[in-house]
Amino acid sequence: MAMPHALSADVRAAFTPTGLLRASINLGNPILAGRNAAGEPAGVSIDLARAFAERLGVACALVVFDTAKASVDAVRGEQADIGFFAIDPLRGEGIRFTAPYVLIEGAYLVRHDSPLKDNAEVDAPGRRVMAGQGSAYDLFLSRELKHAAIERAASSPAVVDAFLAENADVAAGVKQQLEADAARIGGLRLLPGRFMVIQQAMGLPAGRGAAAQAALAAFVEEMKASGFVADALKRHGIQGAAVAPAA
Repeated sequence: MAMPHALSADVRAAFTPTGLLRASINLGNPILAGRNAAGEPAGVSIDLARAFAERLGVACALVVFDTAKASVDAVRGEQADIGFFAIDPLRGEGIRFTAPYVLIEGAYLVRHDSPLKDNAEVDAPGRRVMAGQGSAYDLFLSRELKHAAIERAASSPAVVDAFLAENADVAAGVKQQLEADAARIGGLRLLPGRFMVIQQAMGLPAGRGAAAQAALAAFVEEMKASGFVADALKRHGIQGAAVAPAA
């Protein structure tokens, strides 16, 4: 593994074409990023972005979005130099991913009086499932659901409100977000277990080269092994997300 001090000038240049490290941040995933009491972006992904900028010896500029799709598009279009994404084959075009650093559970939420008791019952004719447009759940369910119809909210945090407003049968999303919405609204329950595990990784524009890709991959492995990711999850009070195993 290449150590941080061994980063070449070419690798540094690959990540900083503007002289800064521009980090694409998705505030739509509360496991990784949100706003603190002062209204500033905070979370695991911000901590990692700043740590990587420090390794490069440059300032970190946060490029903040409310949806995963917008965050992906920023990196793919080279308006940002790194980003934090759920690994999905549809997102691979134009982006190169590291191995995951965090694993997050995806869950289903229904009304208390829903007849649904199990995740396997969701994919049936006539069922309507609400997901955040362009989210990892949307991409996954678009491939996996064969009978149920997928409807899309503007963002992941808007899923439960859209689920209620549109009278859908199921809401799909980050387990912790759904739990928080159920507590806020009442009359809702999560189906047991999970329907998927999302692998959250870092990524960079594909055109930045193999050496840059290797450097970012090595950084992620070091952050997992050193306890940095685990400490960040604890510091930000994140429950239910696990540090991914070594690649």
